[in-house]
Amino acid sequence: MYWINPRPHRIAMISAHTSPLGRLGGHKTGGLNVYVRETAAELARRGHLVDIFTRDDGTQPEIVPFVPGVRTVHLPAGPRVPDLDKDAVWEYLPAFLHSLRAFRERHGLRYDAIFSHYWMSGWAGTYLQRLWDVPHVTMFHTLGEAKNRARAGEHEPPHRIHTERRVVATADAVVAATDHERDLLCDLYDAEPARVATIPCGVNPALFHAVNRDEARMALGFGAAEQMVLFVGRLEPLKGVDLLIDALPDLPAVTLVIAGGDDLNSGYARQLADRARALGVAGRVRFEGAVPQDRLPQYYGAADVCAIPSFYESFGLVALEAMACGTPVVATRVGGLTTTVRDGHNGFLIPWRTPQAFAGRIAEILDDGALHGRMSAAARATAARFSWSRVTDELEDLYVRLMETRAMQGCHGAGRAAALASGEHPLCHIG
Repeated sequence: MYWINPRPHRIAMISAHTSPLGRLGGHKTGGLNVYVRETAAELARRGHLVDIFTRDDGTQPEIVPFVPGVRTVHLPAGPRVPDLDKDAVWEYLPAFLHSLRAFRERHGLRYDAIFSHYWMSGWAGTYLQRLWDVPHVTMFHTLGEAKNRARAGEHEPPHRIHTERRVVATADAVVAATDHERDLLCDLYDAEPARVATIPCGVNPALFHAVNRDEARMALGFGAAEQMVLFVGRLEPLKGVDLLIDALPDLPAVTLVIAGGDDLNSGYARQLADRARALGVAGRVRFEGAVPQDRLPQYYGAADVCAIPSFYESFGLVALEAMACGTPVVATRVGGLTTTVRDGHNGFLIPWRTPQAFAGRIAEILDDGALHGRMSAAARATAARFSWSRVTDELEDLYVRLMETRAMQGCHGAGRAAALASGEHPLCHIG
């Protein structure tokens, strides 16, 4: 049997640990949330129906329509509190899975495909693909093994690595955002290359585009001649914000704007503030907290440079958003950042993580107006090649191919079935 017309299908997206409706820039929200929202909306524009399943944290009704054809479903699983640490969600995954199954049965729904996001959602997807006999596509967004190797202070738990390996072994397809991530999946997780689909992330050009720089600066309280370096992202050690603070003594005229972090009283945020005071640069560091996505273009447009000093990035959506707004990027040469940032063309890539290296490259852009102009134009041209529409075209083609294959071949082979039956969550028993 072949699927002649792929529309419409009903797709179950799983984002167990974080709601796509969450405020971006918090300790649990970031590029994954953007990816889920944008691809779900694009799938709906193509006529598909998408339910996004996430844990109920007590802040939203059970069902929240997002755009026509997309709704977010909040499932009971553990305490209904918004600040539950994402690592604690693991304990409540069996309850999440049972709630999801009950929702489907109660509403008499049939899903044609599953798209899980992050390792915990992938765990749920491995069971649902067996129970529903539908294709399971997964995307990890970050890999525990890669995080542990990227920075000595990272300690992802063994059960995460074990779960990721199990999901890699059983999913019908794993989406990697870059060739680098595909290689990591094959080298570190023994993924079958044929089941890894490299599909880049995208950017929304209707939101992220060049704005009037003087107006953006005025809105943020900056003068036209002031020098502004921008960091956007979660406040966590893996993002390396401390390196930018350490670079400020070598950038005496620069103000560093940090857009991210939903709790500026957290331990790490306080450490950063203390570090700035110890270096005598506290007056040149602005902590903005989590910034709504619709205001981010104003920040990107006002900035002279967007700096990304991460130890690890699976793709780096911030770089793409900044470039879409015409802002050159100075970033660490790691992971997916090498996919979009071309050294010397639309920004600089730093092969060694030192404050002096970042300060030097940032100063080079700030001190050379012609270079800034060339990089700004090149950045916009780079971003124009990435769109959520193109991403979703590739995802849709992937779903349809998997549906065709399943319809022709039937259920999983013996090896895949055995893998599905092994490594169950210690608290989960599914009949």
